[in-house]
Amino acid sequence: MNTTKQAAGFGKVQPRGKITASEADFPFAESIGYQIRCTHRALQRFLQLKIEPHGVTLGMWYFLRALWNEDGLNQRELSHRVGTMEPTTLSAILNMEKKGLVRRVQNKKDRRKWHVHLTPKGRALKRELIPLAREVVDTAVQSLSRKEVKQLLDGLAEVQKNLNVTVSQLDEISSRMVE
Repeated sequence: MNTTKQAAGFGKVQPRGKITASEADFPFAESIGYQIRCTHRALQRFLQLKIEPHGVTLGMWYFLRALWNEDGLNQRELSHRVGTMEPTTLSAILNMEKKGLVRRVQNKKDRRKWHVHLTPKGRALKRELIPLAREVVDTAVQSLSRKEVKQLLDGLAEVQKNLNVTVSQLDEISSRMVE
């Protein structure tokens, strides 16, 4: 049976099982993942230069953003919002606590849970740092029109949605195989 597939999304049709030389190559210029990674790293480097003078590291930045959005999260919720493992979150919280940016409060009903609250100092940083973050983004997209920025954001949202659906499906299959 000679089924076909589209080769690498470029519209060429090749017999299944035969990989052309161009399919075996995957130049960085054609890799969405690689390009997003490089862009992310450049954004992070620039952001770090902007926020470092305020005593904030990139690690702290993500936790502060989550807490500015929803103060009083517990460690597990904070880990989930930021996308880090709980030991990493705890380390960041302890560091931010030493710098006077947050305080931890034990949950009265479940003493195993600790809620993280911004201090006035941590809350005040929002007014200083958000404009710096906006400046980083504005610099990154300065040569794009508003329409192109919207298309970029929409495209990235679609890529994330596609990947989340696929990963969820694979997780479901994996969990069935373990049972």
